[in-house]
Amino acid sequence: QLELVESGGGLVQPGGSLRLSCAASGFDLDYYTIGWFRQAPGKEREGVSCISSGGGSTNYADSVKGRFTISRDNAKNTVYLQMNSLKPEDTAVYYCAATERYYYCSNYVSYGMDYWGKGTLVTVSS
Repeated sequence: QLELVESGGGLVQPGGSLRLSCAASGFDLDYYTIGWFRQAPGKEREGVSCISSGGGSTNYADSVKGRFTISRDNAKNTVYLQMNSLKPEDTAVYYCAATERYYYCSNYVSYGMDYWGKGTLVTVSS
Protein backbone atom coordinates (compact mmCIF):
# COMPACT_ATOMS: atom_id res chain seq x y z
CA GLN A 1 0.00 0.00 0.00
CA LEU A 2 1.37 3.37 -1.03
CA GLU A 3 1.81 5.69 1.93
CA LEU A 4 3.44 9.03 2.77
CA VAL A 5 4.17 9.89 6.39
CA GLU A 6 5.23 13.34 7.56
CA SER A 7 7.18 13.95 10.75
CA GLY A 8 9.22 16.65 12.44
CA GLY A 9 6.51 19.14 13.28
CA GLY A 10 6.17 20.75 16.67
CA LEU A 11 6.23 23.97 18.63
CA VAL A 12 9.06 26.39 17.91
CA GLN A 13 9.74 30.00 18.80
CA PRO A 14 9.86 32.70 16.14
CA GLY A 15 13.26 32.68 14.46
CA GLY A 16 13.73 29.00 15.17
CA SER A 17 14.14 26.06 12.82
CA LEU A 18 12.51 22.73 12.11
CA ARG A 19 13.16 19.98 9.61
CA LEU A 20 10.18 18.11 8.28
CA SER A 21 10.52 14.66 6.78
CA CYS A 22 8.29 12.88 4.30
CA ALA A 23 8.90 9.15 4.26
CA ALA A 24 7.41 6.89 1.63
CA SER A 25 6.43 3.27 1.98
CA GLY A 26 5.01 0.91 -0.58
CA PHE A 27 6.60 2.71 -3.50
CA ASP A 28 9.92 4.09 -4.69
CA LEU A 29 10.11 7.88 -4.34
CA ASP A 30 12.85 8.04 -6.98
CA TYR A 31 10.29 8.38 -9.75
CA TYR A 32 7.99 10.90 -8.08
CA THR A 33 7.83 14.66 -7.94
CA ILE A 34 7.18 15.70 -4.33
CA GLY A 35 5.42 18.77 -3.03
CA TRP A 36 5.04 20.29 0.40
CA PHE A 37 1.79 22.09 1.13
CA ARG A 38 0.38 23.73 4.21
CA GLN A 39 -2.98 24.75 5.55
CA ALA A 40 -3.37 27.29 8.31
CA PRO A 41 -6.55 27.49 10.40
CA GLY A 42 -9.32 29.13 8.43
CA LYS A 43 -7.24 29.35 5.27
CA GLU A 44 -7.00 27.41 2.05
CA ARG A 45 -4.22 24.94 1.44
CA GLU A 46 -1.23 26.48 -0.30
CA GLY A 47 1.84 25.16 -2.01
CA VAL A 48 5.09 25.66 -0.13
CA SER A 49 7.75 23.90 -2.13
CA CYS A 50 8.34 21.21 -4.72
CA ILE A 51 11.21 19.02 -5.90
CA SER A 52 11.36 16.94 -9.06
CA SER A 53 12.15 13.25 -9.06
CA GLY A 54 15.76 13.88 -9.97
CA GLY A 55 16.09 16.91 -7.76
CA GLY A 56 16.95 19.19 -10.66
CA SER A 57 13.77 21.24 -10.51
CA THR A 58 12.61 23.00 -7.37
CA ASN A 59 10.04 25.63 -6.60
CA TYR A 60 9.31 27.77 -3.56
CA ALA A 61 6.43 29.98 -2.57
CA ASP A 62 7.49 33.62 -2.35
CA SER A 63 6.64 33.64 1.34
CA VAL A 64 9.29 31.00 2.14
CA LYS A 65 12.05 31.77 -0.37
CA GLY A 66 15.40 32.15 1.32
CA ARG A 67 14.12 30.52 4.52
CA PHE A 68 13.01 27.02 3.47
CA THR A 69 15.01 24.40 1.60
CA ILE A 70 13.63 21.24 0.04
CA SER A 71 15.83 18.21 -0.53
CA ARG A 72 15.55 14.52 -1.11
CA ASP A 73 17.47 11.38 -0.21
CA ASN A 74 16.26 8.72 -2.59
CA ALA A 75 18.36 6.09 -0.84
CA LYS A 76 16.27 6.71 2.28
CA ASN A 77 13.07 7.16 0.28
CA THR A 78 12.58 10.46 2.08
CA VAL A 79 12.10 14.12 1.20
CA TYR A 80 12.94 16.92 3.64
CA LEU A 81 11.85 20.47 4.20
CA GLN A 82 14.35 22.50 6.21
CA MET A 83 12.58 25.51 7.66
CA ASN A 84 14.66 28.34 9.12
CA SER A 85 13.79 31.79 10.47
CA LEU A 86 10.29 30.61 11.21
CA LYS A 87 7.54 33.16 11.64
CA PRO A 88 4.16 32.93 13.37
CA GLU A 89 2.52 33.02 9.93
CA ASP A 90 4.23 29.73 9.10
CA THR A 91 1.95 28.03 11.61
CA ALA A 92 -0.02 25.37 9.76
CA VAL A 93 -0.46 21.69 9.14
CA TYR A 94 2.17 20.69 6.60
CA TYR A 95 1.48 17.95 4.09
CA CYS A 96 3.71 16.18 1.63
CA ALA A 97 2.33 14.85 -1.62
CA ALA A 98 3.59 12.92 -4.61
CA THR A 99 2.91 12.49 -8.29
CA GLU A 100 4.54 10.73 -11.21
CA ARG A 101 2.41 12.57 -13.81
CA TYR A 102 4.95 15.30 -14.39
CA TYR A 103 8.59 16.15 -13.71
CA TYR A 104 9.05 19.91 -13.47
CA CYS A 105 7.79 21.84 -10.49
CA SER A 106 6.86 25.09 -12.22
CA ASN A 107 3.09 24.38 -12.11
CA TYR A 108 2.89 21.85 -9.32
CA VAL A 109 0.11 23.65 -7.46
CA SER A 110 -2.24 23.86 -10.43
CA TYR A 111 -1.37 20.40 -11.76
CA GLY A 112 -2.06 18.84 -8.39
CA MET A 113 -0.72 15.76 -6.67
CA ASP A 114 -2.00 12.20 -6.48
CA TYR A 115 -0.87 10.85 -3.12
CA TRP A 116 -1.02 12.70 0.18
CA GLY A 117 0.21 12.24 3.70
CA LYS A 118 -1.88 13.02 6.75
CA GLY A 119 0.15 16.04 7.78
CA THR A 120 2.26 17.29 10.66
CA LEU A 121 1.48 20.38 12.72
CA VAL A 122 3.96 23.23 12.92
CA THR A 123 3.28 25.92 15.49
CA VAL A 124 5.46 29.01 15.64
CA SER A 125 4.80 30.93 18.81
CA SER A 126 6.57 32.53 21.72
